[in-house]
Amino acid sequence: MPSSPSAYHEGPSECSIGRWDNTYLDLWSDGEEPQSPVVAEADEVEVSGDAASKGQMSVLDALKGVLKLALMHDGLARGLREASKALDRRQAHMCVLNEACEEEAYKKLVVALCSEHKIPLIKVPDGKQLGEWAGLCVLDREGNARKVVNCSCVVVKDWGEESQERSILLNYFQTEQ
Repeated sequence: MPSSPSAYHEGPSECSIGRWDNTYLDLWSDGEEPQSPVVAEADEVEVSGDAASKGQMSVLDALKGVLKLALMHDGLARGLREASKALDRRQAHMCVLNEACEEEAYKKLVVALCSEHKIPLIKVPDGKQLGEWAGLCVLDREGNARKVVNCSCVVVKDWGEESQERSILLNYFQTEQ
């Protein structure tokens, strides 16, 4: 049996954490992290034909981007329990409801909470698509969504960072009222 804990460790120092790409980060260093090239990935958004001529994206495309950003910043409440709590506490910036939801009482509750607290509501036609946008799926190696769970309601509690999609949705809410 080895006498020191470092005998079990094959990394460059005693206080390092292994990562998936087999590089190591030294926790006791002077705050310097290993520099790796940062590649900015541009999200390609498919734009409908009439919006493409104007250079604008549709509301559903903007909604997809906002939900993706809010998911990354842990700002989504998914499902009836989380959504109703966020709506009742007035923590919600906006709510997304599935039109094809089979429970009428569910839809009435969400619509009533949104109208009572003056929270913007968007209705989407497909629950599977909403579930994919809200992160209720498993991604395969290529990044395609597998095992998508149907979602009836999503509430955005934290926008994340400022984005073009967010401004498009806010403009949409202003014009709808």
